[in-house]
Amino acid sequence: MTSGTASRPFAALLAAALIAFGTLTAALAQNPQPAAAPAAQQTDAVAAPEPSPVEVARKQLSDAGNTLKALTDQVDDKADDDQQLADLKLKVDGLTKAILDVSVSFNPRLTQIRERLAALGDPPAAGTAEDPAVKAEREKLNAERATINSVTGDAENLSIASRKLSNQITEDRRTLFTNTLLKKTDVNLDTLSEAARAFGEEKTTFVQSVSSWFRFVWNFKFYQLMSALFFSVLAALVIVMFSYRLLSPLVRRNTGVENPAYLSRLSVAFWSTILPTVALFVFDVFSLFLLDNFNVLRADIAPILGAFMGLVLAIFFVYRLTTAVLAPLEPNWRLAHVTDRGARLLTMTIVALAVVISFDFFLSAVSKVLGADIVLTVVKSYFSSIIAGAMMFAMSFIRPIRPDDGSEEGKAWPRIVRFPLAIAGLALIACALLGYVGLARFAATQIVMAGAVVVTTFLGLLSGRAIIKPGAFGDTVFGRYCQRRFKLEEMTLDQIGLAVGFAFYGIAIVIGVPLLLVQWGFQLTEIWIWVSQIFTEISIGKFHFSIIGLLAGVAFFFAGLWITRWLQGWLDGNVLARSKLDSGVRNSVKTGFGYVGIAIAALFGVSAAGIDLSSLALVAGALSLGIGFGLQNIVSNFVSGLILLVERPFKVGDWVVTGTTEGFVRRISVRATEIETFQHLSIIVPNSELINASVGNWTHKNRLGRVEIAVGVSYGSDPRRVMEILLEIAQAQENVLKIPEPVVAFQGFGESALNFEIRVHLADVLDGLKVRNNIRLAIFERFKEEGIEFPFPQRELHLKIEDGVTSILRDAISQRGKFQGNPDKVFTNMGGLGHRHEDDDGSHHDDDGDGDGEGHSGGGGSHGN
Repeated sequence: MTSGTASRPFAALLAAALIAFGTLTAALAQNPQPAAAPAAQQTDAVAAPEPSPVEVARKQLSDAGNTLKALTDQVDDKADDDQQLADLKLKVDGLTKAILDVSVSFNPRLTQIRERLAALGDPPAAGTAEDPAVKAEREKLNAERATINSVTGDAENLSIASRKLSNQITEDRRTLFTNTLLKKTDVNLDTLSEAARAFGEEKTTFVQSVSSWFRFVWNFKFYQLMSALFFSVLAALVIVMFSYRLLSPLVRRNTGVENPAYLSRLSVAFWSTILPTVALFVFDVFSLFLLDNFNVLRADIAPILGAFMGLVLAIFFVYRLTTAVLAPLEPNWRLAHVTDRGARLLTMTIVALAVVISFDFFLSAVSKVLGADIVLTVVKSYFSSIIAGAMMFAMSFIRPIRPDDGSEEGKAWPRIVRFPLAIAGLALIACALLGYVGLARFAATQIVMAGAVVVTTFLGLLSGRAIIKPGAFGDTVFGRYCQRRFKLEEMTLDQIGLAVGFAFYGIAIVIGVPLLLVQWGFQLTEIWIWVSQIFTEISIGKFHFSIIGLLAGVAFFFAGLWITRWLQGWLDGNVLARSKLDSGVRNSVKTGFGYVGIAIAALFGVSAAGIDLSSLALVAGALSLGIGFGLQNIVSNFVSGLILLVERPFKVGDWVVTGTTEGFVRRISVRATEIETFQHLSIIVPNSELINASVGNWTHKNRLGRVEIAVGVSYGSDPRRVMEILLEIAQAQENVLKIPEPVVAFQGFGESALNFEIRVHLADVLDGLKVRNNIRLAIFERFKEEGIEFPFPQRELHLKIEDGVTSILRDAISQRGKFQGNPDKVFTNMGGLGHRHEDDDGSHHDDDGDGDGEGHSGGGGSHGN
């Protein structure tokens, strides 16, 4: 069956459920709109004057005072109920914040009054006349300020009383917690018999309450019950299906893998614990929420049902964690180094501990709801603590450690584990037997439930640390899938692995820390308020900001940056590409648009972050001095870059020459300009150098340019004929302009040649190399046909040799064949004393010792041509 076919029944079922939910909601929503008020009453309401801000604030403070008094009475009545005290503390803290908000709301008006009074100036001296209008305004402002100060003073006094009550609640909860843990209760036969009697009464009451409620719901609230359960199951299934579809390699164990990697085992253990537990938690929350909103739950059944769902959730969580770490049925996925038998025994013992502790809390919640005798709760906790201690003591004797030889005969725990287990078990039993039942119960809960939370958090942290290592993410099943699906490189996979590892850290901390705090007696609402304050209210002196605001500011900035980049591409590819602007103008427009977009994105980011720019004025003033001295070059380059973009002495694609740099402009930014040479070397030139120095631009206004080709011919050639030939060759080139026409110039007489120069104009100066090459080839071929010679450099050699060595040199020259003529013609009129000769190794010797290589020692000499 295809996926599309399989999804049709589910889609139809979902649509039917939504329709049913809409029908039920419409049927249950019996809130008729109030009738419209008579016209006369509406007219009177509109005509009534609005109260002033001061009157509104006084009314709010009066209500807050009454509320605070009522909360104080409730604190005195609920001094022995920790849950009630926690709820009251939340209300008191909320009231304190509301009172402070009333006081803070007048700060802007007080600032305006102070500024206006400062503008009016001080009252004149006695006996000095003053403008009545100014005097009246000053008196009015002073009166208003006095009134506001009175209101803010009342608010301050009320907030002090509210904070005092909050501190009192905190102290009462601490005292109650201590007394509960250290309270000693004697458990004897009379206590046990009284508990047995109370248990029988509680059982009867519990069965009657639950059965009567269930019959009523089944007969009269059946559709509401089914709707609530359906949507709760649907929400849980959505989470499970989404998580398993998205994170299937991280949740499911591949039975075909014999030796999975340590990282894979860690990830599977963590996610196979977290995701199903979260799904069950969502089911519980949705069920309670929907049942309550559909009026299915009774006031006495709601806490019992919540406790039962908490019982199931706790046992399920411990079971998933234990089987994930120990894997009793899949040894190849086991994280702990234990035997198969040890894994099974440990799994059963740990889950049994969770069942005992969870049932103790569930039965205590039932007893509290039904108003059973407190002795029943004490006795239940007494037996559960003894059973938990006995299990922990027995666990210390299990031999689960796998030997190094791989045999199934396990070894005992190491001492560092065995002794704490035995001591903890005996301590629980001793505390219960001595009557400290509350302490034993709290310790057992922390050992089992808090221990499970710590292990889960530790698994998440270990997974994050392992996946951050280079190459680790690419070795996972999910990493290989991403590489195969998206064709990712190894570096990209490592970057994704880094992000995934930090995500593991965050998820483990976000889940683990609140659960630990809940185990230690804190309320979820308290934790939420703390987190909200951390993320929304951070003050450093007079500077206020929030982490959420900063994250929002960063998100806004990057969103604006992305939009700017997209608009740049759209502007360049759709608007500017269809205009007649050249590439340089297009680049300047696109670059300027980018800077404007970045500036706007930065402003939006700062505004979204909630940062008051006025509070940064002092910092900006202090930095201005550093900008003036330490950053003057950067500022100079920045301003020069703006000038280059606006003035456009050159643009992207131009051929420029500056100093020793010559090449094409590839990029102009606000700090530097990138020039690519003909050897494809990118040179980054600061913009200030391009502004302050001379820059040659071959293609500034157009690409029209002139090139020159130098030509030399022998002295025996006809200059006029040579000029005619060169002009014909220049005019025959296809890239040479006719107007201005080519010119051939007779440059002058060289040492060995007659020098000419061809000057031609090109429509595109960038074609100069190609044109020069073609003209030179044509000149060579044409001169070869015409018999015109290219001269070689000629030099005269003057030799002055002594008479005694003339015959020797004549014989040597004749033998080597250096001269084909008569040697006597070479060495005529020889005189002088010095001589210069060349050895076989090519070195020269100057026999007259003057170092000039001429051997000159007289006025005569011989010329050798």
